[in-house]
Amino acid sequence: MITRKRLTTGVGIALATLAAGLGTAIPAAADEAPATPSPKVELVLDVSGSMRTRDIDGQSRMAAAKQAFNDVLDAVPEQVQLGIRTLGADYPGEDRKVGCKDTRQLYPVGPLDRTEAKTAVATLAPTGFTPIGPALLGAADDLEGGDGSRRIVLITDGEDTCGPLDPCEVAREIAARGTHLVVDTLGLVPNAKIRQQLTCIAEATGGTYTAVQHKDELSDRVKQLVDRAAEPVVTPVATEGAGSCSAAPKLEPGLYTDREEIGEHRWYRVDVLPGQELRASASVAADRAVDDDYGVLLRAVTVHGREIVRGSEAGTGRTDVISSGLRYPKPEAEDGDDGEPAAETVCLQLAHSFSAPASVKKSPGLPVELTVDLVDGPDNASDVAAFGLGRGWWLLGVLVLTGLVAGLLTGWISRWRVAVWRTN
Repeated sequence: MITRKRLTTGVGIALATLAAGLGTAIPAAADEAPATPSPKVELVLDVSGSMRTRDIDGQSRMAAAKQAFNDVLDAVPEQVQLGIRTLGADYPGEDRKVGCKDTRQLYPVGPLDRTEAKTAVATLAPTGFTPIGPALLGAADDLEGGDGSRRIVLITDGEDTCGPLDPCEVAREIAARGTHLVVDTLGLVPNAKIRQQLTCIAEATGGTYTAVQHKDELSDRVKQLVDRAAEPVVTPVATEGAGSCSAAPKLEPGLYTDREEIGEHRWYRVDVLPGQELRASASVAADRAVDDDYGVLLRAVTVHGREIVRGSEAGTGRTDVISSGLRYPKPEAEDGDDGEPAAETVCLQLAHSFSAPASVKKSPGLPVELTVDLVDGPDNASDVAAFGLGRGWWLLGVLVLTGLVAGLLTGWISRWRVAVWRTN
């Protein structure tokens, strides 16, 4: 039987326990790290009349852009607040004064309702002028507020048709506000004037310019830029590669920028400890008119000049940035080695095969972005093979063995058929 005394005691213990729990819970909540501010992105889409042109994989530029937007909206990270603004989408007339104000927010910046955003994009049809400057100013206002990173991604197929408001000056004005807002530009037409204007807009705010001529390229690049907004901001460190490994700067893990002139090779050094894997990648951007057909080469060599591994990539004039990378796992030190294991100095050589007409300025060099990372290597360094085969040595061996067996069987069957034919 529960007496009043026992009940009072039990209630007292329960209340004391609850109070103790509350007392410890409050400081714990106070110690929690503040939530990371949500990054904001606004996609600015050109819906001017020229977007009717059918030159992207057999589709109109507008159809390709809509498909790219659907792909991007499906892949937007949850933490990103995304909005959409249009330019040239509503006014079909000839009055320039009216047409050059034709920009509006199609979908507000905030948590994304994918179905609602896709429905809004589906209603768009190529219509009017190309007021890039007013659209950038509107997008900058749309992204006001908050402490997270902010990014505008402008997709257009032409120059601004609404001077004298110069979009490049607008970008400089946005940058001068000190709000750390980045504008990335994507051009759907590889035109020199368009390239110059969009490059100027991007460079004024620390963004990038990319020329795209295929819908898959457009989807991939916009996804990449939206994902970049969700990542921690990394400020590249300016460095200057040397003409030889012995004079090259020593790089720690990080992101670096440099300039490399046409016909020049740049060298850098990285110290790799036993058990670590060096991962390096390099991108070279064509920020001026260059000839078609080019490539980039990134090599890792020893201080004595022996090549360890290389990565290379080629282009044919369809993109303005070309990248390549490599991986080098250094084996663990042998058992029984005395003292701390010594690091190996790996020399990274970067070269490219861009060329340009004589009228194009060669200096300063083309922009280079170099990423260096050192991670714990695989348990068995032979699992990662050199010269771009990665973990494919075992697959290569299987293919060789399969080919050998197939060849023997084919030869045996052929000889058997000949023997049967002669017997008959």
